[in-house]
Amino acid sequence: MDAQTLESTKIGIIGLGYVGLPLAVEFAKKYKVVGFDINPDRVDQLKSGYDHTREVTQQGLQEVLTFDCSTKKGLYCTSEPELLKTCGIFIITVPTPVDKNKRPDLSPLLQASALVGSNLKKGDIVVYESTVYPGVTEDECVPVLEKYSDLTFNVDFFAGYSPERINPGDKEHTVALIKKITSGSTEQSAEIIDRLYKSVITAGTYKAASIRVAEAAKVIENSQRDINIAFVNELAMIFNKLGIDTQQVLDAAGTKWNFLNFKPGLVGGHCIGVDPYYLAQKAQEIGYHPEIILAGRRVNDGMGAYVADQLVKKMLAKGISMANSQVLILGFTFKENCPDVRNTKVIDIVTRLREYQIQVCIHDPLADSRQVMHEYGVICENGESKERQYDAVLLAVAHDEFECLNIRSLCKDNAVIYDIKSMLPDSLVDARL
Repeated sequence: MDAQTLESTKIGIIGLGYVGLPLAVEFAKKYKVVGFDINPDRVDQLKSGYDHTREVTQQGLQEVLTFDCSTKKGLYCTSEPELLKTCGIFIITVPTPVDKNKRPDLSPLLQASALVGSNLKKGDIVVYESTVYPGVTEDECVPVLEKYSDLTFNVDFFAGYSPERINPGDKEHTVALIKKITSGSTEQSAEIIDRLYKSVITAGTYKAASIRVAEAAKVIENSQRDINIAFVNELAMIFNKLGIDTQQVLDAAGTKWNFLNFKPGLVGGHCIGVDPYYLAQKAQEIGYHPEIILAGRRVNDGMGAYVADQLVKKMLAKGISMANSQVLILGFTFKENCPDVRNTKVIDIVTRLREYQIQVCIHDPLADSRQVMHEYGVICENGESKERQYDAVLLAVAHDEFECLNIRSLCKDNAVIYDIKSMLPDSLVDARL
């Protein structure tokens, strides 16, 4: 596949979520792109020019949308898999979650591989972006592609891995401005894949030595962040017992040029709170028990309950009775300025507070209340909660909208204000994480 052939090749992107849509929009500025999603409602939403994830602006989406699958460039959105047959390059961007036992769940990835395999032709290339442990692309996904296509790997079709680096809610580090790792199953396919991404990623690319190297590089990126956040979370717990303000300690330590700037907090979402389990699973399969990785996960997974317990202690210190007391939690998404509620650890705070017979009210202007109810079985309000007063207010997510919120007006006279994001002024809060 030479440069001229590459330019005329149609790209099929499977999964139009936080990862797939921004990538599809970027490619659609230069190539013909078929964006596929199994959810017809999501497809209809995108066709109307709206993205509920807020990763792509309405103008940015409308500029590339096309309703003619035969145009020279642009994004054609569909939930009809047969339209993928005209594509020569497939990019799979489906989620890779963990199950209730914290074990990797590859079912979305394998289902997407079966779908692509059914539409695969000789000479096609399949690139995976989903976070996996080393070996998944070639050992788990490729056999599915072979089964459903009846083609032979590295003879009739080729594969690659280019890990996603999307940071939801971040308008500064967008897909084109983040350096991209690429890899391929053969030297030629690796070169084609690298050239493809390089044509739209202005930050440039890094061609890894192999697919397994690229897979490993991705899974350690978020594992490293997870471990570092676990460290400062543990520090916060220690300093809390010592009566020392953690943020003041971090500010002081941060004056050293090589001090790593991590802050304590809840670690959720579809990346940092999940990826370490993928690496741990593979390590255990080969007979190695990862100590640091799993220790970091234990610390971070326990932070929701810890925060709830600390809030209760502050309330008791003020003489507030727990039974039927009312607590307002500000924010439910897994991070600030992002509507994504996947694997949010705020639910752990809610669950723990309810064990104390506390009535919990959640306010988040970004979260989809229907999705919150469906996924977690709790009510998330988008404004109604601001009309009442509470025994305690807990700032869980630092949405920009909360900066202008009159939190004091939401509090009863003796209320506790707990800020776990260090967003509020010192004069307002009773405690921080």
